[in-house]
Order: sequence, then C-alpha cells, then structure tokens
Amino acid sequence: MAYLTFKGVGVTAMSAAVPHHVINNYEYTEFFPAEEVKQVVDKIGIYERRFADPDTCSSDLCFAAAEKLLEDNQVDRSEIDLLVFISQTPDYRMPATSILLQDRLGLEKTCMAFDINLGCAAFSYGLSVVYGLMQTGGIRKALLLDGETRSKVYSPKDRRTAFLFGDGGVAALIECDPKFGESHFSIHSDGSLADLIMIKGGGYRYPSSAETLKERVVDEYGNRRNDEQGTMKGGDVFSFVLSHIPKDIKRTLAQANVDVEQLDYVIFHQANDFMNNHIAKKLKLPAEKVPATIAKYGNTSSVSVPLTIVSELKGKMAGNKTLLLSAFGVGMSWSTAIVPFVDCKLSEIVEV
Repeated sequence: MAYLTFKGVGVTAMSAAVPHHVINNYEYTEFFPAEEVKQVVDKIGIYERRFADPDTCSSDLCFAAAEKLLEDNQVDRSEIDLLVFISQTPDYRMPATSILLQDRLGLEKTCMAFDINLGCAAFSYGLSVVYGLMQTGGIRKALLLDGETRSKVYSPKDRRTAFLFGDGGVAALIECDPKFGESHFSIHSDGSLADLIMIKGGGYRYPSSAETLKERVVDEYGNRRNDEQGTMKGGDVFSFVLSHIPKDIKRTLAQANVDVEQLDYVIFHQANDFMNNHIAKKLKLPAEKVPATIAKYGNTSSVSVPLTIVSELKGKMAGNKTLLLSAFGVGMSWSTAIVPFVDCKLSEIVEV
C-alpha cells in the first residue's frame, strides 16, 4: 500500500467550469424508447448532465476554471511555479496539454508543467503528487487542473453507459503553510482488472483503423459501439467498490488517527448514488456530511470529487475543515485522502 503523509501543504482556493449545454436524461431518447429511458434514469438517479460542444475540450473547461480562480483570488501569475493537468481526454497525443495551458494562462516559462493520465481516482493522486513536490521547498504556488469530456468517448447507443457520463473542469490553488497540518493519502492500483473500464482502440496497442471505428452490436441486448468508445462492466465495478472502498477508508482513518466524527465532509466519487449511500451507512455518516452532485452532473470521472466540493460546499468552508476524499475507477485505481482545508475560497461555477 502506498500510504503518504504530508505536512504544511493545502488547497487555498478552488473553482469549476461546466458546459452550458444541459442534457435532460429523460429526454435523451434518440436511440431508445422514452419508457425504457425513464426506467434507466429512475434507477440510476442521474437526471441532468453537461455536454461540451464539439469544439470544446477539457483544457477549455480547465482554462475557464483557472481564470476564474486566478481573478477571484488576485493571484500573481508569476508566482505559479507548477501546473499539473489531469485528464484522459487531452487536446492532443502530443504535446502535453499542461504545456499548452501554461502558455494560455500567461504563466512564466520557468513554470514546471506536466500531465497525469488517470481515471476517476486521479484528483487525490494529483494532490499527492503536487503536495510531494511542494514539500521540496522550491515551489511557491501550484495549480492542479482536472478536466474531462467523457461525453465524447461513450456511445449514445450503449444503454449501459449512455446515461452516465458528463463533462467538467476544475482548478485548485495549492500553497505551503504550516496552518494546514497533516494530510494523509492511501493510493492503490490493480492492473489485473484493466478490462472493467476500458477504451481498447485508438492507442498504440490497437491503433485507429477502419475496423476500430466500425460500429457493431456488442451484446444480446442490441447495444452498439465501436472499439474507440468506452466500455464498462458495471456489475463487476460495483462488486469491486463494495469489497475494497469501505476497508480502505477505515484503514486510512486508523493510520491517520482520525475518527469518523472528526470529519466535516466526506466526498465520494459520483459514480453511483446507491453505492455511495451504502458506504456512508456502513461508516455511520449523517447525510449532511456527504454532499452529492451525481443527479445534476452525472459521472464526470476524476472531476467529480472536486466539482462536488465547489458545487456543494460554497459558503461552508470557513475555518478549519477536515475532508475525506474517496474515489475509484479506470485501472483499476482507487484512493482515499484525509485532507485539511483552512478558509478555502470557492468560486462560483462558470458555464462555458
């Protein structure tokens, strides 16, 4: 187990951007009968999502969020020494999208910038990477940008994924200050389960071709997709989560010597409301400590944890707050983080 502890590093401000285009899931009926759509939507509890326009990328959402954060907090851009961009829907194969954002945001050429290609657990992974670099003492301020346009990589003709995913981008400003105290991260991976969530075609193992782009019926239920669209074995993912996530949360709390009662908020990855409620009950968490956004934004992959913070906790983050962040997904990878926030400033959500 990778168990990491950091001292004196924390998030001082956060912002988020979502596409202006709202998808009403009940009206997402182009490929399925309205009655069947209603049954699916009622079951999964995702009523609205945001879809990026064809020419809007994850970087555009993160740029809008970062601009809002920098302006609202009057940040001197010359003091940003590190920019990390998290996404599995980057602008290009090359160059790294973080490098493009460094220039677009007007940051100094001395700013370190790199991408992290990871799925739903990536925000905590990214925080741990940035916190570790910040503790070297050579970085004044860092931007962690996390964006996904998952609506572009799942087939609208596959009912198993068509109603789940939405788009968004977030920005977090990270600084060193003794007031933050200790942060604790528990981080895991299991590549033997890689096929649970996957886009098989379009990389270098299975390069793009006429065959990978050919839409086909993939099961006895008539679902259709090509090999460059995402697949998910939902039942297996569900079983994995219930088996691994509660245990990891309890272990992390024990190692950090933190009681559940000391947590101000617990932010779960917004993949399945039933699953999150089940875990919350096992941990005996009151509902008011477990904010959720899945109903209005759907599953935004790694963006879902920070987007939930910005969306649901504005006006509630004054003073010292202890948050537990829990996420899982593509890989499989999963993470639990216990992170102190001190007077964290949350901006209004921007629409792009």
